[in-house]
Amino acid sequence: MKTNTYDLVIVGGGILGTFHAYHALKRGLRVLQLEKDNFPVGSTVRNFGQVVPSGMAGEWFEYGVRGLEIYQSIQQEMDISVRNNGSIYIASDPDEVKIIHELSNHYQIKGYQHEIWSKDQILSHYPAMKADYVKEGIIFKQELSVEPELMIKKLHSYIQAKFGHYTLKYDTTVIACEEMNDFVRLTTSTLQNFDGKKVIICNGYEFKILYRDLFDVSGLEISKLQMMRTKPLGHIRLPGNILTGLTIRRYESFEEYCPSFQTIPVPEHYKELKEYGIHILFKQATDGSIIVGDSHEYSLANKLDELGFSVQSYINELMIAEADRIIPMKSGWISTSWAGFYSQHKDHILEVDISSRIHVRTGIGGKGMTASAGYAEQSIDKLF
Repeated sequence: MKTNTYDLVIVGGGILGTFHAYHALKRGLRVLQLEKDNFPVGSTVRNFGQVVPSGMAGEWFEYGVRGLEIYQSIQQEMDISVRNNGSIYIASDPDEVKIIHELSNHYQIKGYQHEIWSKDQILSHYPAMKADYVKEGIIFKQELSVEPELMIKKLHSYIQAKFGHYTLKYDTTVIACEEMNDFVRLTTSTLQNFDGKKVIICNGYEFKILYRDLFDVSGLEISKLQMMRTKPLGHIRLPGNILTGLTIRRYESFEEYCPSFQTIPVPEHYKELKEYGIHILFKQATDGSIIVGDSHEYSLANKLDELGFSVQSYINELMIAEADRIIPMKSGWISTSWAGFYSQHKDHILEVDISSRIHVRTGIGGKGMTASAGYAEQSIDKLF
């Protein structure tokens, strides 16, 4: 094999592609990773940076738990912005209290460490919380958070420093992927060629550039999320990942493992929020600013334009009003607002083997920050 042929070429520089590279490199493979932009700009950086296996179900929970171990092992070698400050779900009414106790029963059997906190415990730990909102909570002290815009840059730097057989190229858009006799040739928009024994495509809905026909029938959906960040708020302290009543009524683990999930009524004040897929999360950054969100609107991946690209002020107003039921929150505190566009699939991820050498692994949706590290490990194990 020619010396400029890599064992693996990964298309996409986000979290899913990067952890595929990491696990391949740990096996001693020679890896090339290609990113079309000068830095990943998709869902990898447009999220809360919460690593919360507690919200996952089935094998995705297992991937998330493994991800906690992987993140922490890397953090011990280099600071990639990982913080072990836990996750807490705040129940705001008796139905949500019932559901968190049902989830607790499941995790007791599963052996996943957690605690049920009383109202007084929560208010003592989070004095900014409004007493009228808080009833009880379930806390997972082992869960993590990261700073998403920093983390992927730091992770790339860590991998470059650790592995001599890793090449990362930004500003490199792959426009063709052609299988030869014993390798795959990738052609870029600048007509460069790169050869690999295997190729894994992890570039979200951008894989339409390479396989339009497959993209159109893939079943990929796009979820548009609106998120906001406050200015630094020195008077509010919110350590950890803060997930609230609407999250309890939304996340997979509650739906899958809590018998009462399908039978509890939707309170009147939640109905309009649920129409926009709103559930309120908080994560405070190291500078004291707080990320607040988010909302969800959906379209087929090949109808992305139907979602529009603007941030709807009305949705932001709904989120601010609901956030203000939980902690003090004013519209004047919001410094930035943005929309993220995540590709997702009814099977939780799109896995297509174009051939024995070309593999599509994309559409991990909102699971990416939590589950990519663990999922990519088993993905590489299967492919190699």
